[in-house]
Amino acid sequence: MQQYLYLLIIALILTGCTEKETVQLTPDIETSGKDMLIHFIDVGQGDSIFIQTPNGETMLVDGGTRSAGQEVVAYLQQQNVKQLNYIVATHPDADHIGGLIPVLNAIPVHNFIDSGKVHTSQTYEDMLSLIQTKKIPFSVAHVGDTVALDEDLNITVISADETASDNNEASVVLKVTYNDISLLLTGDAGVELEEQMLTSKDIQATILKAGHHGSNTSSSLPFLQAVQPEVTILSYGQNNSYGHPHLEVIEYLRQVGSKIYGTAESGSIVITTDGKNYEVLAEEWTGSGASSSIPKRNSNQTNDVIIQSKDFENEVVAIMNKGLESVNMLGWQLLSVEGNQLFNFPNVTIQPGKTLYITSGTNAKEGNNYMKWTSRQIWLNSGDAAQLIDPKGEVVSEFQ
Repeated sequence: MQQYLYLLIIALILTGCTEKETVQLTPDIETSGKDMLIHFIDVGQGDSIFIQTPNGETMLVDGGTRSAGQEVVAYLQQQNVKQLNYIVATHPDADHIGGLIPVLNAIPVHNFIDSGKVHTSQTYEDMLSLIQTKKIPFSVAHVGDTVALDEDLNITVISADETASDNNEASVVLKVTYNDISLLLTGDAGVELEEQMLTSKDIQATILKAGHHGSNTSSSLPFLQAVQPEVTILSYGQNNSYGHPHLEVIEYLRQVGSKIYGTAESGSIVITTDGKNYEVLAEEWTGSGASSSIPKRNSNQTNDVIIQSKDFENEVVAIMNKGLESVNMLGWQLLSVEGNQLFNFPNVTIQPGKTLYITSGTNAKEGNNYMKWTSRQIWLNSGDAAQLIDPKGEVVSEFQ
């Protein structure tokens, strides 16, 4: 499959050379006609940033999970968006590209920029196939590239690496500059990638979209000291299983004097700027009172059978019976939410305090307490939630 996806990317690049069209918009939010609007769309645990330029051009960077895609489409339609000049997929994790599939199906897109990182997930394959079917001009980002979106803006690729061994380290990092105001979009770039960017001539930015949803795998203190953000946006889902944003990141941001805003608490966040001044249309982050418009499904904590863990790299999901009685799993199901793939449990019983491991992929195990689902890859992406469904059809446990 990886070779097929690589060839598909090459085909997209070779056929992606058509003339760029101009899009004229009438934004829902009043502007002077020379304002840039940056929308950090609330997609739960994921990223999606929509930019309306001073001259009415449009760019969408990531689209959240597939299940959040319709929310993104609805948000764009509320802003009277009829077309998108550019879509940028920072890297192929499902919580960044899944929602782009509904967007591609609903709104005409004139250019698509990808990280070029080949991923064998069904979500990534579906996205590439859709781009090819719609004959959307396709290119792979490289360091130093500029995006010719609006003559009043400078949009530069600060980091990109299609050969990276890790999806996050392949993240396309963009710096958008409008006169005195600048924006740094970091995808899920980790600390190692941040160290590389420190050698860049200019990573200072007025506004920062924190890497990896406020995880401590990103947003190192040296990096934040170099960026010197006045405003930092945390894009994450309320009650997420990762504990984002991590305390270290919050402390570092406070140490560098940045104001903090979060989508889980404020919902979608809009920043408007005329290139000299800016305004954040949201309340500052407090760490409580989350009001996400896309609430995360709550696990039924009183249920005895739960998803204990999900190892997406080794394709192993651990199902634990934490109760005092044995549970027969016949009629239960395990769902890959983003991949929409379903495992039906056979007539198997989990004893109290014991764990059953559901395996998949080329190295799937079976026997003893291991049960093989399929030789295909199911959990290649950390953004794909796993849901455990009881015989009544109710979701009793979820693990992101």
